Amino acid sequence: MTMGKIIFYEDKNFQGRSYETSNDCSDMTSFLSKCHSCRVESGCFMVYDRSSYMGNQYFVRRGEYSDYQQMGMSDCIRSCRMIPMHRGQFRMKIYESENFGGQSNEMMDDCDNIQDRYRMSDCQSCNVMDGHWLMYEQPHYKGRMMYMRPGEYKSFRDMGMSGQRFMSMKRIMDSCY
Repeated sequence: MTMGKIIFYEDKNFQGRSYETSNDCSDMTSFLSKCHSCRVESGCFMVYDRSSYMGNQYFVRRGEYSDYQQMGMSDCIRSCRMIPMHRGQFRMKIYESENFGGQSNEMMDDCDNIQDRYRMSDCQSCNVMDGHWLMYEQPHYKGRMMYMRPGEYKSFRDMGMSGQRFMSMKRIMDSCY
């Protein structure tokens, strides 16, 4: 299994002190006073603008990210989560309402628009059975995103995603690495 490796820098354009990791980090301030750029040497990660994997999220894979603001971060990067590579099938059940209520549909592949495919106007909870997924607030994989790993998610609102709707979903596959 390939491990990821990411290097964070205090300033934009890979300047200032740096911190390197291959693991999750719930609070960057333990290592850097601020984090405004990063370089992914291998693997995939989600970076967050709040500690404890909260706030705005951004998916990063091998490459250079010289300015946190271009990633949609309102503040500097404060935490990160390594996304393990998944081989095998992908399965997720999405629900129109919180607590697994309302209309539901099981997905095994990417969906660029739940309104068009399933006639669902909203997705407020889900159960990820297999694989790792990215959920986007707009159709065609646009807007803010949220990383979903296997588990039950009864309420996106309780996860700090109040008022956010998810309209498209994409699998994090080998090609992302």
